[in-house]
Amino acid sequence: MIPNTIKLYDNDAYQTSFNASVLSCERRDKPLSKPQSQPNDGAKEDCGKPLYDIILDQTLFFPEEGGQNADGGTLNSHPVLDVQIKDGIIRHTTDIPFSPGSQVEGQIHWQPRYSNMQQHSGEHIISGLVHARFGYDNVGFHLGIKNVTLDFNGILTPEQLEQIESLANEAIWKNIDISAAYLPSKQLDTLEYRSKIALAGPVRIVTIPGYDICACCAPHVRQTGEIGIIKITDAIKYKGGMRISIQCGDRALEDYRMKQQQLSAVSVLLSSKLETSSDAVGRLKDENFALKGQIMALQTVLMEQKANAVPADAANLLLFEPQMESGVHKKYVNLLTAKCPGICAVFAGSDTEGYRYMIASSCQDVRPLNDRLKKELSAKGGGSKEMVQGSCSASRAQLYSLFDGCNMSFYRTDQFVR
Repeated sequence: MIPNTIKLYDNDAYQTSFNASVLSCERRDKPLSKPQSQPNDGAKEDCGKPLYDIILDQTLFFPEEGGQNADGGTLNSHPVLDVQIKDGIIRHTTDIPFSPGSQVEGQIHWQPRYSNMQQHSGEHIISGLVHARFGYDNVGFHLGIKNVTLDFNGILTPEQLEQIESLANEAIWKNIDISAAYLPSKQLDTLEYRSKIALAGPVRIVTIPGYDICACCAPHVRQTGEIGIIKITDAIKYKGGMRISIQCGDRALEDYRMKQQQLSAVSVLLSSKLETSSDAVGRLKDENFALKGQIMALQTVLMEQKANAVPADAANLLLFEPQMESGVHKKYVNLLTAKCPGICAVFAGSDTEGYRYMIASSCQDVRPLNDRLKKELSAKGGGSKEMVQGSCSASRAQLYSLFDGCNMSFYRTDQFVR
């Protein structure tokens, strides 16, 4: 029987290399369900090669657990592709086998590990503050490669979120010691701590004095100052509560740089100062709205003229127009339908960008024609027997060919635009 794996990261989250004995090596029957969670760290995706699950007597590799992605690294310089835990046993997936009884040297990729430590410690501060101030519980947590999300069972206003963010960063400035220890059941009985599930036996408790006491299996930084900064980047209502996104430490710096670059580029394009870019965007939006109104008015006049120019003896119409506003498109089709007794089909767009279409008739069911477009040209759309609308990426020549095969004569754009 294989014993539980000794978790070296519990004793020292800052250690990056270790030696261990191989207890088991089994060829993996199934491919990895997803690529290794840490990008650009030397790990490889499953490329059809045989994979092996390695069990060691002890490890520094934190597995995918508690909402956090697994550590990346190597065993004897070979990439570890995934790390999972089940029933206290940690399995390391590699693309080469290791003989049971042999010794291996493990190496953790430090930068992703440390970043995860910053994010997770920051999450504890935020969750502890939200619970203490507003009584909401953290009911969901995900620490991925790029995103860190926290789900709470209550709604927080923008002002409350700003307050929480300020208090969280005050905790960083205080540089408070963070401790983690396994506590026996008797001590847990008298301790108030956060936990999503009922726990039995020794429980690892992470404590940030004055801010949070929580059951947690993951590595953390030693002091809050190492988190650097905590930034709430997004907040949405989710399942009756709220999901907030945060970035801490190196990720917060990277996020700030990206947004600074984007905002600087926007300010240059708008010929405005960085701090007044939003005002410039607002003015541009108003101008664009006004121009759209003018374009729609001109398009409407043009469509009315074009509708009047359609020959009176045209029973069915197949017309192509440049891109037009949806409202103008529909008005044009209605004008044509009132004038022509058969089917009126108007495609707006181009062969390069694709077409939006509306097909209508006052006396025929147009849905069979839409079905042909979907079946033969992979169009997407639907509607009633009087009118259908949708889009397709076919060429004008393909559309002409389809309508030519409908056993009815269509008066086409190229017949009266000469």
